[in-house]
This record gives sequence, C-alpha cells and structure tokens, in this order.
Amino acid sequence: MSDTPFRPFEQALDSEQALATLRSATLGAEDGELFLERRRGEALVFDDGRVRNASYDASEGFGLRAVNGEVTGYAHSSEISQAALDRAATTARLAVGAGGGTLADAPQPTNKRLYTDEDPIAGASFPVKIETLREIDAFARDLDSRVVQVSATIAASLQEIEILRPEGIHLCDVRPMTRVNVSVIVEQNGRRETGTAGGGGRVGLDGLLDPADWQDKAREALRIALVNLDAVPAPAGVMDVVLGPGWPGILLHEAIGHGLEGDFNRKGSSAFAGLMGQRIAAPGVTVLDDGTIPDRRGSISFDDEGTPSGRNVLIEDGILVGYMQDRQNARLMGVKPTGNGRRESYAHAPMPRMTNTYMLGGDARPEDIVADLKDGIYAVGFGGGQVDITNGKFVFSCTEAYRVQNGKVGAPVKGATLIGDGATVLTQIRALGNDMALDPGMGNCGKAGQWVPVGVGQPTVMIGGLTVGGSAT
Repeated sequence: MSDTPFRPFEQALDSEQALATLRSATLGAEDGELFLERRRGEALVFDDGRVRNASYDASEGFGLRAVNGEVTGYAHSSEISQAALDRAATTARLAVGAGGGTLADAPQPTNKRLYTDEDPIAGASFPVKIETLREIDAFARDLDSRVVQVSATIAASLQEIEILRPEGIHLCDVRPMTRVNVSVIVEQNGRRETGTAGGGGRVGLDGLLDPADWQDKAREALRIALVNLDAVPAPAGVMDVVLGPGWPGILLHEAIGHGLEGDFNRKGSSAFAGLMGQRIAAPGVTVLDDGTIPDRRGSISFDDEGTPSGRNVLIEDGILVGYMQDRQNARLMGVKPTGNGRRESYAHAPMPRMTNTYMLGGDARPEDIVADLKDGIYAVGFGGGQVDITNGKFVFSCTEAYRVQNGKVGAPVKGATLIGDGATVLTQIRALGNDMALDPGMGNCGKAGQWVPVGVGQPTVMIGGLTVGGSAT
C-alpha cells in the first residue's frame, strides 16, 4: 500500500495542460469537470472460527464530463495520463456537439472538514485486526451456549479525490470509511435464528477495535438472534404500526427519499412531482437531508461536483419545501444545487443522491406511542426490501418486530413485511417520538447501478393503517 499523497497533477498530469484540455472539452457547454480518484479498500471476514476472506483492492482513474442542457458527455479511464485525457475530452465533446451554452456559476469552495484525513487501513496492523476478529468470535461464543456460529467483519477504505473545474477551481478531499459487523447464529431445539449488528463511519479504526465497542455489537447481535428464537408467525392485514428510532429510517430513505431527488421530479416521474409548497405529510413531519454531520457515513465535505454539502430541509411541518439537487438538474429546474451530486467512482457521472436523510423528532414519549397502539406491530429492525422509486411503493421485511395488543408489547413475530407507498405513509403518521436517532453507520444506497454510502434516521413513529404481510392469525 502506498502512503504517497494522491497528487495526479504533480505525478502524471500537468495542471495547466489538463485545464486547457478540460476547457476545450467544455467550450460552449453549460457545465463540466475533471474528476480524479484513487481508492483503496481492505476487508477481513472471520467466519466459523477461521479467516474466510482477506481482500485488498486499489484503483485509480479519472472521469471527464461536459454538460449541455439535458445532454451529458462522459468519458473515463483507469489510466491517468495526458494522452488518455485527450481521448476522453474528444469523446465528451462529441456528445454535447457544438454547444452554444454559457458556463453556469461555479460552486463556492469550502475549507470545512467533516472527518479525518488519516488512512484507516493503516490504523491497525494486519495481525491486530486478525486477533481482534478471533477475540470477537470467542467473546460471542462465550456469551451463550446456544451460539453455534459467529461471523465478524472489519472493513476500511480511503477515497482520495481531486476535482478540476473549467473556471480553474481545484478541489481536494480525503474520505475515510470504516465498519465492524458481527453476526451470530443461535440454535435451540433444532431451530436456528440469526442476529446481526454493526456500524462505523468516516472515522479511524481505533475506536471500532476497542473491545468496549465490538463487545456491544456482539451482545446486540446475540440479543436479536435470541429474540427471534421465540418469534411466532406474524399476523397479516391492515393495522397500525410503530417504527423504532434510528435504522428503521431506511424505510423513509427508500420510500420517500428517492422521490425527493431532483431528477425524478424534473422528469415528472416522482410521486411528489409538481407538489412544491403543498402539504404532502401530516403536520409536524419535518424531513432533512444533511451531509454536514461530522464523521457520519453519508457525510461529504463537498459533493462530487464540488458543491459544498448542505443541511437541506425537504419537508417542513408536512409541507414540501425542497428537492435534493445536483448541478445539472438544479439548473434545468431554475434552482440552486444542494450539494447532492454524487457518484460511485470516477467511472460514473454524478446524479442527485441522498447523504444522511432523517425525520426530526416530536414531543411524544416513545413508551406512550407504543401504549396507544391497540392492535398492531412494533418494528425496530429492518432487513431487505424492494421499492419502486417512481411511485414509492415498497415491501420491507422486519428483522425484529413485536405484536402489540391494547398497548402491551407481546411476543416477537417472524416473517413480518410492511407494504405501502411513501406518499400515503407520510399522511398517515400519527405520532412522533422525542427520541430521534441516526443509524449506527451501515447504509448503502443503490440507484441506476451506482452505490454510495448513506445515513438514515428517525424518531419512534406511529403510522396508521399500514398493510402487514405475514401469516394470518
């Protein structure tokens, strides 16, 4: 692994020549940039008492973009050289044609730093990481005799980027990411169940390798697995549902968040298109996308176009007040970019994407919200799901949920799925807890084949009349 700083303009490119090439590619265009990236990542997986996988990957390259109206010319290469840049400029230029546009206003640079620039892969030696995984395995097995299998993962990566814009603005960012996951399988009377816990963020590995941190994760994974050992078949039908705080905000992210991204609304394919300034949610519901929270998984000092990240209010007291925008869609819609232009890597063009999307809390005590639930489900953990981004229709599976009757939390239920659509769910929110929390740092978001890290969050929320799929009681 090289500790050499990522400085392509010193090592492989001449900055003045690269700028001249970029300006030639964007002549007559409305926007464009040269995005350079180097990424390194390491993942260690300890499964069933042995190292199952130890991987290290490294990549670097650039992407050159020219934008005119709705047309985007994009070319990328894993070879950072002037010859490759010349070829990319020719390709991007062909896509936008003769142009005739005027460059949009450049983003205002920021010196704000939201996370460390230390390499988390180098934060601990390889033997220390392996020994930590062995300790996690042994600790989890010692917690309960019913544990029959343990899987633990330590992952770290570092993304270094440079952005050169036609105006001559040069931006640099170093983005670390770390995560530790623990999964356990328990067995009792021939029945096996799984529990998983984990998290991290744009932080070093030292805190995550602290026994106090991973022991909490192991205990939580075991707790979830043991809860599911006692789970009974979930009921089915239309009923009120209470969602717990934190990670259940993934439902908000998928069912509502994507529908508030600028491109879907500009094209009229979102359920929220054309509703700016109108009530789309129950009173009291305020939803934000905030990429400025220090050290969070979804945070970015500036987006992949160079726009500083922002704290953007999307829904305020139930009223739609904003969309998440990249530069292209913002320009076409006559609004300002919001710092949400993101891309998976240099091989991808940016598009409007979420950062940390969450719902603000209310005044109700969580225990009072559950006590008001007469007959329904209390869901505190979510697994996989499917969402139609254009209309917000979703199906989510619950990894931890309980039957509630007459305000009393009863047996855990297995096989519960929540079915609905985001636009309707927003209007059916009946109570907001005072316990808003962000997730522990484990979210990834997919869109158009691109994946980026994100954060989610919400308070305890009661939703009226949600369809629950399960086994009829």
